[in-house]
Amino acid sequence: MLTEIEKKRIVREHQRSGPVQTVPLARDLGLEVYHANGWPDDLSGKIVRSADRGGPSGFAIFVNAEHHVHRRRFTTAHEIAHFVLHENLIGDGIIDDGLYRSKLSNQTEWEANQMAADILMPWSLINREMDLGNDSVQSLARELQVSPSAMSIRLGVPFETTAA
Repeated sequence: MLTEIEKKRIVREHQRSGPVQTVPLARDLGLEVYHANGWPDDLSGKIVRSADRGGPSGFAIFVNAEHHVHRRRFTTAHEIAHFVLHENLIGDGIIDDGLYRSKLSNQTEWEANQMAADILMPWSLINREMDLGNDSVQSLARELQVSPSAMSIRLGVPFETTAA
């Protein structure tokens, strides 16, 4: 069993270049990732203890296959964060709906959301992109394969939609 420090070291190894690839990261942590079909739109993902579907860690992540790739990436990162930070709480499964809220405390969900943002949008990669001249929310989001709204939140700037 990996310690939290070892898990965070593995995460950092995957943040050397962007975009951070969440499935290879999960696999290096001993997790298996599956795309689930037929789920309702308000169910984004879950992490469960599974002897037959879990990886070497014994845990598996299921992500709503019908969601946009950016949302699937965030959901995967969110479930990875639960594994890193809250493995002892997983039991039969932490299930997250569209608001990334489950029956867990708001603090636990906030921690998983924060770490998911840290996984996908580490400041080292954001700063590297900005040094290369990619300084708009749209270009940073594109380079790190996250939604513009997630990048806006990360940067602490208002999100502005443009008319199509």
